Amino acid sequence: MLSWIPMLEAGSGPKYRAIAEALLADVQSGRLKPGHRLPAQRQLAKELGVDLTTVTRAFNEARRMGLIEANTGSGSYVRRRVDDREQAAPAGLPIIDLSMNMPPQPPEARLRERLQEGIAGVLSSPHGLMHLHYQESVGAGPDRVAGARWLAGRLGTVPVDRIAVTGGAQTALYAVVRILAQPGDAICVPDLTYPGLRAIAEQLKVRLVPVAMDTEGLDPAALEEACGREQPKAVYCVPTIHNPTTATMSAKRREAIAEAARRKGVAIIEDDAYGALPRQAPVPIAAIAPEITWHIATLSKCATPALRTAYVVTPGFADTLRLAAEIRAMSLMMPPLMAALASRWILDGTLETITAAIREESAARQTIARRILQGHEFQAHPEGHHLWLTPPERWRRVDLDLHARQSGLALVPSEAFAVGAAPDAIRISLGAAQNRAVLERGLGLLATFLAHGPSVLSSIV
Repeated sequence: MLSWIPMLEAGSGPKYRAIAEALLADVQSGRLKPGHRLPAQRQLAKELGVDLTTVTRAFNEARRMGLIEANTGSGSYVRRRVDDREQAAPAGLPIIDLSMNMPPQPPEARLRERLQEGIAGVLSSPHGLMHLHYQESVGAGPDRVAGARWLAGRLGTVPVDRIAVTGGAQTALYAVVRILAQPGDAICVPDLTYPGLRAIAEQLKVRLVPVAMDTEGLDPAALEEACGREQPKAVYCVPTIHNPTTATMSAKRREAIAEAARRKGVAIIEDDAYGALPRQAPVPIAAIAPEITWHIATLSKCATPALRTAYVVTPGFADTLRLAAEIRAMSLMMPPLMAALASRWILDGTLETITAAIREESAARQTIARRILQGHEFQAHPEGHHLWLTPPERWRRVDLDLHARQSGLALVPSEAFAVGAAPDAIRISLGAAQNRAVLERGLGLLATFLAHGPSVLSSIV
């Protein structure tokens, strides 16, 4: 006997969608309760007289809706409803998070299962326990080799002695800034820049010099002018899917930035956090000017921040030794177990599979955003995790952020990124929402705010 058979209405659209909607109706009515085990997909397909692909697609849609979860080896189960999870959120936390810029976690990526299986596989290997020991500050040899292999698709062949494995991009960025700048020194940055770099500069007493941007990112002429005026030690940039504006530099722009830095004798810190997301992107600046570029690439945006794994390509071997000394003093080493898991995923193709699933989900979420926010002014990359929205004139960004938070919607206003005057804009991140249904509700709420002025939404007293 099947434990559940959906009641499908004739003419209710595609069969896979009808099955998912029937599952939703049965969860809402109480016919299906949390923890209820669903029938095997093949068995259900036979009972309904449809092919297995239709049922598989329906179950994937139900996972996106937050209705079910799969446990390896034991099947699919009804999970708590999205609304229940949101109502159970700790006091003071947003119900719908559009602030955290992280990759979505689609069911197809199977992150939970792959993390469990991958760690078990690393530890059960012949030398598995070695990954619980202390290792070199720039990473074990095999992990650096794996990093070189992952980066080869964008940078070409990179000598392993120029590669360091670090515990996340923030750790790498902190160490590189310490190497390049002393207290009081200047670093040129986009006038809207990564908040993590602002925090580092404050800690290290380094001055951040804002450089004007256009639709491609850093303006080369403005960079040269700032370098001549401020004599900076480095220039920081995010050439691909800039955070927060989503700007991506063309190949010509990257060459111009590299040439400007060469002429002024300035090092380049290239934050390539989003470089693995686009199917096609110009080569990194590190491939154009390797002798002056510190290239930082992380797995946090193309897989999961839980790995805390990033790879730094230094300008030369001597720079790798300097980086090793900084890492040793700061954190001793990258967590070896996570580094080994990252290497395993790189070498067996799992990382590319996860990245492809995340890329597809991000593209789908960007499509949702374009539909719901149609008519409003914003910039986005079709495969990125965020967008940069300019509110209508009736709204000040501060008021919009306040109204959103009072309604349980978390956004990030431009003040978080501005080095100097902050424009009227907000960053909207699409990846943190648990699924597409939650994202649609959050964006729908935002669209409602944008369509009305703050005076209409204010409480009448």
